[in-house]
Order: sequence, then structure tokens, then C-alpha cells
Amino acid sequence: MKNVKRFFLMKAPLLVAGFFLLSCEKEIQELDNLKVSASKEAKGGGSTVARNLLYLPAEVKPTALSITAAPITVNLGGGNNAQVWAYNQSFPGPTIRANRGDNATITFQNQLPEHSIIHWHGLVVSTENDGQPQQAIQTGETYDYNFSINQRAAFNWYHPHPHMMTGEQVYNGLAGGFIVNDSEESAKNLPSGKYEVPLVIRDATFSKSGDMLYKPTSGGFFGQIALVNGTKDPYLDVDRAVYRFRILNGANSRVFGLALSNGASMHLIGNDGGLLPLSSDQARIDMGNGERTDVLIDFRNYPAGSKIMLRDLRAGWDILEFRVGNTEQKPFYATLPLTSAVEPLPAAVKTRTFSFDGMTKINGNLYDVNRIDWTVKKGDTELWVFKTNGNAPHPVHIHGASFQVVSRSGGRGKLFAWEAGWKDTVLLEDRETVTVRIRFDSFTGRYVMHCHKLEHEDMGMMANFEVVQ
Repeated sequence: MKNVKRFFLMKAPLLVAGFFLLSCEKEIQELDNLKVSASKEAKGGGSTVARNLLYLPAEVKPTALSITAAPITVNLGGGNNAQVWAYNQSFPGPTIRANRGDNATITFQNQLPEHSIIHWHGLVVSTENDGQPQQAIQTGETYDYNFSINQRAAFNWYHPHPHMMTGEQVYNGLAGGFIVNDSEESAKNLPSGKYEVPLVIRDATFSKSGDMLYKPTSGGFFGQIALVNGTKDPYLDVDRAVYRFRILNGANSRVFGLALSNGASMHLIGNDGGLLPLSSDQARIDMGNGERTDVLIDFRNYPAGSKIMLRDLRAGWDILEFRVGNTEQKPFYATLPLTSAVEPLPAAVKTRTFSFDGMTKINGNLYDVNRIDWTVKKGDTELWVFKTNGNAPHPVHIHGASFQVVSRSGGRGKLFAWEAGWKDTVLLEDRETVTVRIRFDSFTGRYVMHCHKLEHEDMGMMANFEVVQ
């Protein structure tokens, strides 16, 4: 991987200001050009593309676990080797699986050429275990985590969080899934084992020599091709069975609009915070950066040899090809639609409004690692209102608590099925106002809120807040 000089590390105000002066028109044209290039490379339909078997990261438990971040060379499929940064020599990192009530004892070892830290995205943990920018460690150092997993079943994930460097580190390959199981979910008889598949979907750009290239603009990074679990042009052999796919949008900036090539519905059962109050059939699911989606896809009635493509309707990409094998129909024991108990948070005692300004600020402020921007009383329910007047999307992520999405006005003007229940990230598009109800009832301490378009985060669209007694 060529060392691309990070524009985020520039200290001179004039250099930083250069980002702000890029015209939106130019960025839109650049993105359109990338989409055209990517569509040509994807060869819509998959019939003319030599496809590669989907990589499935190994599963590990969070007890006495050591995670090392280091540069390695990996095979992206078909002999396409690339230098990446990886957790435990896996791209993406190993999938951590735990039960509610387990205690996680994890040591992070930084063998990167720069400082880093791990954030457990979606897990509600104390400040010292959260993996915030202030906790980043230097090359050769270690950081110990010790926390109890006390939340409902869900597909969470882990990734770096050093200020001004998160985008490139995630792009280089540092990400992995973190699955939490509980007794409520286990009683649903959902697909498991080989029939439960985590999918980390992202984009990338490669040089002629096969190196991954990271050349972001102030509007974000948009790669020219898709990767799923670090695999180029992937396929997955499937039985005539119902599969559970836990999907993460692990891209830096790209929003995905997922659909099946034959128009069939996916059965949506969960999101960031676990099972939804009511599952439903969806022909298309849009996912912002950092969001997760939990779906069932039924292959039982397809004849052997059928090929169905998971597509991104926004970019026109073929994401993952499913190849139906010559097997007997497998039984499916879950009862659809699924229901799950999600208790609404009580009425709010305070309302706060946050403006996501341009591509760098929240309420007019650039991120200051040492500044606390507001305080929240532990146990109080609040309404947080997110607004933007342009330069979206801004996927808003909050550390320290999950929240419930209350309303969206302007823009798309409605809530979506995948935004029900509990969330930790919500997509804010242009001209939208999104309101969420949130309560911090687990820990006091410092946390952050930020745009999960990683280039926006790195340029300062992040804020510290403190939960107090």
C-alpha cells in the first residue's frame, strides 16, 4: 500500500481551509465519475466477472483475547494480493461472539506505524473502555479493556478511533464484527451456524499494481469497487435454506441501497440495537456508514444452479452473488413476522438541537479533544434534534447509549422500518431534521458524538460531552 500523505494532519489554517473551498459541484462530478467507473468494472449481472469465494473471518470469544493491529499482505480473491492493516492478520478482523453477561478482557497491541485505539461501536461501556481519541496509544504499546457485556443481542463492530486518522485506518482494513447473543434471541429459532453470515460491505480503490489507494476529498472517500469481507467480486454457495445475514456498512463515506437482483424481498428482523419490535419484508434497505442491518433471505424455493445478486442500487454495483446448490430444502423453525419487546423511553425532560455544519463542525465548533461541549444528567431522557442545511449525508453516531428515532422532517420526510427499536447511528440526509430520544443510564463520564462519514469526523465534525450524576 502506498503511503498517501493524510490531508487531515495538516496544521496550517490555510491548508485546512483549502478543504472548505472545494465546490460542491466539483465533488458531485467526481462522485458521478467514480460511479460510472465502478459500474463498468462491476460488469452488471456478474456473468462476465470471475468471482471469488467470500471470505468468512474466524470467530473468537472476548475473554483473555489479544487483538493486534499490524500491516500484512492479504489475498482479496483470485490471487489479487494487497497490503492492508488488519486485526490479528484477518481482513476484516475476527468476529467476536459473546453472550449477554459475559465479561470481556481484551488487550489491544498496536503494531502500526502510528498511534491508534479500538472503539467498540454499539457496545455501552465505561469511558475508559470506550476507545476514544484521547486514549490512542503509540506504536508498540498496549491498552487493556475489561468490561461487562450488559445489553441485548445485536451485531456491533469494532474499529479504530484516533482523531484525524480514523478514516485512513478504517479504510486500510481495521474493522471487525462483535456479535452479542441473549436468551430472547435464542428462543426465536433463527438460522445459526453456517446459515448465519456476517457481511462487512465497503468500497475501495486500487492502483494498477494492486495497492489500495486512499485519496479522500473534503466530501469524503468514495471507492471505485465494492469489497465484502475483504473479497473482490465475491460469491457465496448457499443451500436451499433460509439464511441470516448480519450486514455492516463499513465504508468510510458511501451509503448503500441494498436489494436483490430478482426483486425478491429480504425479511428485515434487526438493526444496530438488535431485533426490531416487528419484522417485515423489504425490497430495498438503505444503510448509512456504521449502520447495521439483520435480514433473512429465503433460498428454499430456488432451483439448483440459481444465481441471485445482492446489489447496491445507489451505485449500480453487484455486491455479492448467491449460488444455490443442489440440496434438499432445509427446515425453517422461526415464526414470521418476529416480534421483540422494545420499551419506549419516557417523555423527555430536555431538548437539545445540533446543527451539522458544512463538513467539519457541530453547532459551529470544530472538535477539540480537550473541550467538553455539554453535560447530560445520568438517567434523564432527552430529545436530541439533528439538523443540516447541506453537505450531507451525516450518519450521526453517539457513544455511551443507544437511542430511539422519533421523527424525520424535510428531505425523505419519514422514518423507515430499519430505524425502529434501538439505534446507535442514524442517517441524516440533506435538508432533514431527525429527532431521537436518548437516555444515558449506565455510566457517567466523557463520551463523543460525531458524523460517521469518517472524513467529516476526522476534519472536526465531532464533540465531547459528559454524563454526570
